[in-house]
Amino acid sequence: MTQTILNILKALLGYLKSHEQLVQENLELRQQIIVLQRSVQKPKFKNADRILFAWLSQNCRTWKDALIIVKPETVIKWHRAGFRLFWKWKSRARRGRRRKDAVIRALIRRMCDSNPLWSAPRIHGELLKLGFKVSEATVSRYMPKKPKNPSQTWRTFLANHMHNTASIDFFVVPTIRFKLLFVLIVLSHDRRRIVHFNITSSPTASWTGQQIIEAFPWDTAPKYLIRDNDSIYGTDFQRRVNSIEIKQIRTAFRSPWQNAYCERVIGSIRRECTDPIIVLNEVHLRNILREYFDRYYNVSRTHLSLGKDCPTPRPVESLAMDKVVEIPVLNGLHHRYYRRAA
Repeated sequence: MTQTILNILKALLGYLKSHEQLVQENLELRQQIIVLQRSVQKPKFKNADRILFAWLSQNCRTWKDALIIVKPETVIKWHRAGFRLFWKWKSRARRGRRRKDAVIRALIRRMCDSNPLWSAPRIHGELLKLGFKVSEATVSRYMPKKPKNPSQTWRTFLANHMHNTASIDFFVVPTIRFKLLFVLIVLSHDRRRIVHFNITSSPTASWTGQQIIEAFPWDTAPKYLIRDNDSIYGTDFQRRVNSIEIKQIRTAFRSPWQNAYCERVIGSIRRECTDPIIVLNEVHLRNILREYFDRYYNVSRTHLSLGKDCPTPRPVESLAMDKVVEIPVLNGLHHRYYRRAA
């Protein structure tokens, strides 16, 4: 580098010499370079040499005429390499926002490992309830990557939240002996809360009507009840429902999307409760569903439509409390998280 600077200073001092002296020195230097070219096959250049040649190529019109041991293409290549290094330096990574605390990242991974069926919105809802102020995008970024399970998306028929409305529907669960059990779900639309369920192997209109009476005792009956056109909702059922002044709204034939809330909750029950478990009998299924509804779905599971809250409102816990504790539900199929008091 020092030798290069000296060469530049000598070249600047050359402007002060006469024309005849410069011609003679130029001739001597060229002859020495010719001798050097005959003895050295490939001379080595330093970065300072390359920078000087690249600078001369941009500031001297006749720079190609003075080249002897360097090709013009080589000088152009050095200039382009310098251009790439300049933009690489200019586009270098700069310090961004501070990464989330290791506690939150570890808790997100812990929830993912313990609850393989949970997605980013569900984990985000749990973190909000635990007092962590974090965005859903941040939760998605720190979740371990795993293959996405294909699932059907239910379309919502009711655009706005409907108060004073309930819906009912049946779904079938096979037992280990291939016996079919019919489960009736009664869903309240105000908080997406399951107010009643029951199981039978042979549903009738009278039995179904009695379930509506048990689901809405005294003056808790809703104004509207959404149902499909199944033959199970016969005369006995309609008589009992009309006796408590509930107006029945029947969906169109083969249009389950018109009873979207109830169809959606049945899909959640299948994915999160009955599909991963082999049902032994009616008593076994009743115990499973009761634990799922009472300990998880109604009181712990966060819902997108409720602003990441639960059907039974769940308070946000303070960060000042002690560490996060998890309680297994359905033998660890799901978990409930809360902060333990210090």
